[in-house]
Amino acid sequence: MASLDLITIGRSSVDLYGAQVGGRLEDMASFNKYIGGSPTNIAAGTARLGLKSGLITRVGNEHMGRFIREQLVREGVDVRGVVTDPERLTALVLLGIRDEHQFPLIFYRENCADMALCEDDIDVDFVSEARCVCVTGTHLSNPRTEQAVLKALEISRQHGGLTALDIDYRPNLWGLAGHGDGESRFIESAKVTAKLQSTLHLFNLIVGTEEEFHIAGGSTDTIEALRAVRQVSPATLVCKRGPMGAVVFEDAIPDSLDEGQTGEGFPIEVFNVLGAGDGFMSGLLKGWLTGEDWPTSLKFANACGAFAVSRHGCTPAYPSWEELQYFFRTGIQNKALRKDKALEQVHWSTNRKGDWSKMRVFAFDHRMQLEAMAKEAGVSDSRIGDFKKLCLKAALSVADGKPGYGILCDSRVGREALYAASGTGLWIGRPVEWPGSRPLTVEPEIGPDFGGLNEWPVENVVKVLCFYHPDDTAEMRADQEQTVVRLFHAARRNNLEFLLEIIPSKVGPVDDHTAAKIIERFYELDIYPDWWKLEPMKTKASWANACSAIERHDAYTRGIVVLGLDAPQAELEESFALAAGFDLVKGFAVGRTIFGDAARKWLSGAISDQDAIEDMVKRYRSLCEVWDKARAGARSGARAAKGEKA
Repeated sequence: MASLDLITIGRSSVDLYGAQVGGRLEDMASFNKYIGGSPTNIAAGTARLGLKSGLITRVGNEHMGRFIREQLVREGVDVRGVVTDPERLTALVLLGIRDEHQFPLIFYRENCADMALCEDDIDVDFVSEARCVCVTGTHLSNPRTEQAVLKALEISRQHGGLTALDIDYRPNLWGLAGHGDGESRFIESAKVTAKLQSTLHLFNLIVGTEEEFHIAGGSTDTIEALRAVRQVSPATLVCKRGPMGAVVFEDAIPDSLDEGQTGEGFPIEVFNVLGAGDGFMSGLLKGWLTGEDWPTSLKFANACGAFAVSRHGCTPAYPSWEELQYFFRTGIQNKALRKDKALEQVHWSTNRKGDWSKMRVFAFDHRMQLEAMAKEAGVSDSRIGDFKKLCLKAALSVADGKPGYGILCDSRVGREALYAASGTGLWIGRPVEWPGSRPLTVEPEIGPDFGGLNEWPVENVVKVLCFYHPDDTAEMRADQEQTVVRLFHAARRNNLEFLLEIIPSKVGPVDDHTAAKIIERFYELDIYPDWWKLEPMKTKASWANACSAIERHDAYTRGIVVLGLDAPQAELEESFALAAGFDLVKGFAVGRTIFGDAARKWLSGAISDQDAIEDMVKRYRSLCEVWDKARAGARSGARAAKGEKA
């Protein structure tokens, strides 16, 4: 049995998309960074749809090459075929959205890594694992890359695999247009036609636009071109017709394109055509490789293409399988799909990366409390930053490279520790609130327009603590709600996850419904936190009500972490035992219970760096064990209860 559904072969690049829309590429002030290159996009797009996909390409031995590899892993793509080139740089593409008709782009591909792909890069065992090999036309333009492609196709065919070609014709990449003509999609060339026709017999499926079939068939009459392709290949031909959808021809080519098989189309507003073909191909391959008929496969393809043309970027625009099914159920609610709030929420939440089903978070984002400790010890606040570096060492020691561990750390007094944590594999939450503020205000670095968030690494999670209570005055509620709403939208605009922490017991009396009422209110404001951070509530009913409120509004939430409130470990054990009975609670985020004693002693000079680290490691590890024991006990109890009922 094949372990992979699909392997794509060819281009890989970093796409630098102009963040400003409606201007010339010359006038772009900033760029968003995505993975790119047709085969790379298709590998990621099909993985999002649930196929087991792999990629064969080359990337440079530098930051951009590592970005592509790491992002592919996040998308669930098998990267065993991604070769690191020791000499060449990863390809770059600069792209922009001028208007609904103009999408300027520049290819930076001179002697780039992926064009050095060669026969030796094609591993027989890897290719033979796939049910299908999909190639794109660009890698037929160079003798070295062509030989690599032909070897992969031969291996696949020998092992009974399927083969597919996305013609993907870019005259610029065949040397037919200058660097400034990257947007060009068609230039006649007998040489290119001959090269393509020499390989068309190797494919079971051939996909292209009308212009791409013109180059493959050697005629600008689409029917004649399709018939020329049919003369050299028995493949199923899929001809894309832009807003008119696509048609499939399995046998002889009829007199009209309208006589081909079609699938449901989706008339939406075009925002960005770049990458639309790769989205289309992803949906088509999903249908084809899972045994759907052609009308259904075209429905998948057309929908994925619609998503692609409605959003910024290529791969980031493609839907998850859950999102696609949601779209089929609800239909087009807004022709500008990127402005459909409900759809965008499903897109965001079902395409988040990382498995955080377990959360053991060491919270040392405390500023006010550590400043008080430093004052008590008679030392400068500058010592707090040094202590937070020790906290990070303790966290890394306990995590020991394993998943499910994280930190909360600020950037005002903990900047060095925060920056050092980047890339370690830890979950990183970063606070924005001014400590103790009520009504809620933010740290000065965030700025009055919250523009400071655009400086944050995308692995940082925006954490905001709001001292909110249902019994607050209307003025207090409105003030705090407005700030949280603005923060949430600023976080989303910057592709940052959002954690909302509420501690109502600090500002008023609480009962079994208090937390749930607050949660309901924030959802009413269209705030969908990726994470909730809740205080250790005292009753099972309060936890049940809070979890129910979240689940009613957000089926895809990351979950809840329970905070510590400087409670002794024995007290935390009690609260953990209660919280662990709810699957939505993924773990804890505890601070002073872990670092409080060590901080006081270290700041006063009573213990060494190593003593402080060891003390925190012991306490942190112990809390992890307490949580794991509580979770195991809760699940064991649930299984026993089910057995009793049965």
